[in-house]
Amino acid sequence: MPLLFSITESILNFSAEINRILGRYEGLSGEKPQPKLRRLNRIRTIQGSLAIEGNSLSLEQITALLDGKRVLGPKKDIFEAQNANEAYEHALSYDPFSVKSMLEAHQFLMKGIIADAGKWRSGAVGIMKGTQVSHIAPKAQFVQGLIKDLLKKLRTSKTSPLITSCVFHHEFELIHPFSDGNGRMGRLWQHVLLTRFHPAFEFIPIESIVRDDQRGYYAALEKSDTSGESTAFIEFMLSAILKGATEFIGDLRVEPMDANARLRVARDHFDSNSFSRKDYQSLFKQISAPTASRDLQLGVAENLLSREGDKATARYCFVEPKDLENKSKSSYDTKNQRNVAEK
Repeated sequence: MPLLFSITESILNFSAEINRILGRYEGLSGEKPQPKLRRLNRIRTIQGSLAIEGNSLSLEQITALLDGKRVLGPKKDIFEAQNANEAYEHALSYDPFSVKSMLEAHQFLMKGIIADAGKWRSGAVGIMKGTQVSHIAPKAQFVQGLIKDLLKKLRTSKTSPLITSCVFHHEFELIHPFSDGNGRMGRLWQHVLLTRFHPAFEFIPIESIVRDDQRGYYAALEKSDTSGESTAFIEFMLSAILKGATEFIGDLRVEPMDANARLRVARDHFDSNSFSRKDYQSLFKQISAPTASRDLQLGVAENLLSREGDKATARYCFVEPKDLENKSKSSYDTKNQRNVAEK
């Protein structure tokens, strides 16, 4: 069965605006946000996700805890904060389409809190609304197969990850694959999916935005459960993502990128791998093909890049510092040999 959702005008508008903000971020210096802002947003992410589940620790308490200071609070809440920090620290290393990575993340998130951390649930579970059971999750023996199928659909989907990450979040909560920690895992894994889609999401505290509208969050989940498709939840989450992205871009204090700044970012991205002009332009979606060509010509002229082929077939590769030294030495030796011959 395919992923179930409809593309509404709201979804299109939210997606377009989020992509516009991501384009603005790409057009800035390309440097990661300042460490202070990165740390603050990580802590906001952790505190927001935990608070949704009833954790009592404040932003200030979690900050102090991660600074190694003693914090007064329930032992379970302290464990949850320490575990969440570790789980999010590993976010870039997870394969978002891997069951193994998902279980590893749950182990980080729930170790010392539940006995079956990092394992699928073995019993039946229902989702409560007040004193009433609002949803009966699938039987335990079907959990792994359902998660594998969901991850496969995400991996092969042609729809924007902005949308499919929201679909995942909703369907994950319906499957409820763990005995505890499902809400935190759903939010963490959407973070992982979004970070794979665009690196800016490493620094955008969407969980904090969701915490500020928990009623809307649960209402959107319930509405999607009732309708049998994820549309309402996608609309809610995209609005939260847009708000988080807007705050994030407003907090940055960086200058627009020039050719040299783009080349520095490209060096970090491509490392020693060869790439085409099209590859370079896909890294900086806001620049034109002629601008990309001028950047690459500058890189070649300044001995930052080597080039093989010509025009449409050209491939580029960043020159390692030792290669530059060898080139300089070779040029110096050739010049000396020429001078000796002339004498």
